[in-house]
Amino acid sequence: MTAQIQMPDAREMSGIPRPVTDLPDGVLSVRLIRGDLSNNIAGHPVELHFGGQVRTVNTDASGRAEFRDIPPGTTVQAVSVVDGERLESQAFPVQAQGGIRLLLVATDREKEKQKQAEAAAPAVSGQVVIGGESRIIIEHNEESVEVYYLLDVANTARAPVNPSTPFVVEMPPEAVGTSLLEGSSPLATAAGRRVTVSGPFPPGRTLVQIGTQLPVTGGTMEIAQTFPAVLDHVALIITKVGDMRLESAQIDRQQDMPANGRLYIAAAGGAVAAGQPLTLTLTGLPHHSVIPRRLAVSLAVAIAIAGAWLAMRSTDPGEQLAERKRLIARREKLFQDLVRLENEHRRGRIEDGRYQGRREELLASLELIYGALDSDDTTPEPAHRAAVTAPLDQLRAS
Repeated sequence: MTAQIQMPDAREMSGIPRPVTDLPDGVLSVRLIRGDLSNNIAGHPVELHFGGQVRTVNTDASGRAEFRDIPPGTTVQAVSVVDGERLESQAFPVQAQGGIRLLLVATDREKEKQKQAEAAAPAVSGQVVIGGESRIIIEHNEESVEVYYLLDVANTARAPVNPSTPFVVEMPPEAVGTSLLEGSSPLATAAGRRVTVSGPFPPGRTLVQIGTQLPVTGGTMEIAQTFPAVLDHVALIITKVGDMRLESAQIDRQQDMPANGRLYIAAAGGAVAAGQPLTLTLTGLPHHSVIPRRLAVSLAVAIAIAGAWLAMRSTDPGEQLAERKRLIARREKLFQDLVRLENEHRRGRIEDGRYQGRREELLASLELIYGALDSDDTTPEPAHRAAVTAPLDQLRAS
């Protein structure tokens, strides 16, 4: 079984400026699309607002409108109205060196109607798969081990699906504090040690993110977890402390990886059938943690490690290429998030403590992804690669 690659949602990138080196200095290129990158909007006006002025350029056949001769340091904002929908970019300064690209993404009303119709269609019997971006994160904390199941449940049908058996994830008997994490589907509920997802599952992805604690009673712990659907592949990240080790017959490759001043065990394995336990044994567990509790950073870095390490260690050329594409898409999204964070902080819209934590998280994740791409350089990069790495180096030094 092959994991399905989830392409990034273009709407998440809409209006975010991206510095590049493949454009002349001071040039701003605005690309106007409807729904996704394959649907350019040609011959449509795009406005650039700056200093009380408005400059208008129509998009070309590739959906791009270029603006030139804007003085460096000028704060600009791109605007376009498509089918009555007003699209606006972030306000940002024009840089002196290199150009800037950005997307403006209009709603594809036909596709939205199709999605709504599919979601409203009568449910059918079928199966879902736990795959895609699913990860298992383990952290040692005080006298317990915290386990996070970040499950990406996929329904590939064009109609809602009711699985033949209830979708229930039950934690081991010793588990305490089981709860759903922010971002989980509203279809999921937690009660005691049990998390239930009430069908039907809509077409596409349903995120179920579970956290639980397992008490540490000695230097060795066995974790046996079953899932109600096929787990497409095992992607596991463990925050390593001391001589901690992982053993499992279902793990076919693992490696210690440093990141963000900490050490992680990154591990991967094949598919696990529904109802079959995924059994993991941790040895060398300390009785008292020396890890500060920084859950948000830890989870984000762990997810980045999982993607990066899987890309480096896969032996199948097709899987390597797919993982590399996933890394490039993830890199672009992270850098856009970083640009947006810096802009928000400059405007005073985010307090310093939250800004520093999120900034550190994004930089650590980007650093890992760049390392993975550099160590497995098998396909050409976009021309703007240098323009992304240079600001990253500057931010890391600042």
